[in-house]
Amino acid sequence: MQVNQQRLQTDLLANATFGEIETADGYGRTTLTGTKANKQARDRLIDQMNELGLEISIDPIGNIEGRWIPDGVTPTTEPIVAGSHLDSVRHGGIFDGPLGVYGALEAVRTIQEADKEVRRPLSVVSFTGEEGVRFKNGLLGSSVVTDSRSLERSLAFEDDQGTTVKEALESIDYRGNDEISVANWSAWLELHIEQGTILEENNHSIGIVDGITGITNCRVTISGEANHAGATPMPERQDALVAASQFILDLEQATNEIVKERSATAVGTVGEIHATPNTKNVVNGEVEILIDVRDTDYESMNLIVDAAQSSLQELEEQRGVDTEIDRYRDQRPSQISQRCINTAIQAATNNDISYQIMSSSAMHDTANITDQSESVLLFAPSADGISHNPQEWTAWSDCADATQVLADTMYSLASRD
Repeated sequence: MQVNQQRLQTDLLANATFGEIETADGYGRTTLTGTKANKQARDRLIDQMNELGLEISIDPIGNIEGRWIPDGVTPTTEPIVAGSHLDSVRHGGIFDGPLGVYGALEAVRTIQEADKEVRRPLSVVSFTGEEGVRFKNGLLGSSVVTDSRSLERSLAFEDDQGTTVKEALESIDYRGNDEISVANWSAWLELHIEQGTILEENNHSIGIVDGITGITNCRVTISGEANHAGATPMPERQDALVAASQFILDLEQATNEIVKERSATAVGTVGEIHATPNTKNVVNGEVEILIDVRDTDYESMNLIVDAAQSSLQELEEQRGVDTEIDRYRDQRPSQISQRCINTAIQAATNNDISYQIMSSSAMHDTANITDQSESVLLFAPSADGISHNPQEWTAWSDCADATQVLADTMYSLASRD
């Protein structure tokens, strides 16, 4: 049972033409949810699913599922499902997302061609809006099918022009009426590029993930007093931006201490700052900061947030500012099914493909699914760790090796009652 590297390469390069951007080096694309390029990518995928005789479903958030029910298999049997997403970031690469979708499609093709007996249906899924670029909320489709977010709330998200998710999906004819439910899946598999250098540095062809980072996002507001930059003496200032600068350094120091003492994978980032009035001759009266805390150890995440709260209390006492912190997103780390991990290890071993057990420091749709279905996340190597960039690259042979492990893992899981 051998996957076809050339066929997989053809699929990925064809998908790369949708939203293609000019670039001096590499392959670039911008394929945002609900755009013309996104429709073209979806249309081609459905064409390929039809060629394999898959039964196609499109749900109200635009997720696409193509299901193969082999002869003799009861249609209601819990399926083995694999896939990822087709949307991209702005000026992104061609592997992030599509490798998982077309790798899953190639895996089903390979199993069909090998005429292997399976006892479960096999499905390929493309989730809507994983990247979250256009509508500012990622993992969109997988959050709806797992009830992490309501359909109504998700459809109401707006882009910068005020277009809602509902309107965007309707404009490309991809707001369906079918039901796609994770609750009846036997197992979920996602193949993705690593977006890091661990596999490349250790000369392994595939990563088998045993845990996915959690994410906490906090909105911090520091309020001082806006005043004239020239006429306000230094001792009399309540400069919110200076206080924010101290807070940022405190967060970095606290995170480094957690890394040293508890968890090497913990990270804390200030990624967005809004100062008001943000004018060169005015002491800033208010600053809003968005922070991102991640780790596979949830307690480490809590300790970093605790340190952020302590820093804010000290700023109030030392600098006379008012502060608020809102922990508006709190997604716990996800643990992967040991049965699925073991099956993937056996698939890699059987094909003499070197593997490494590792964690994922980036979020993927799999993180939403692990609580409702046994799951596994597989990584293919990323050249120089580059991703979300036209120079994102995974060698075609590595794509094929990773897809081979995916196919064998799907087959093995589908062969069991």
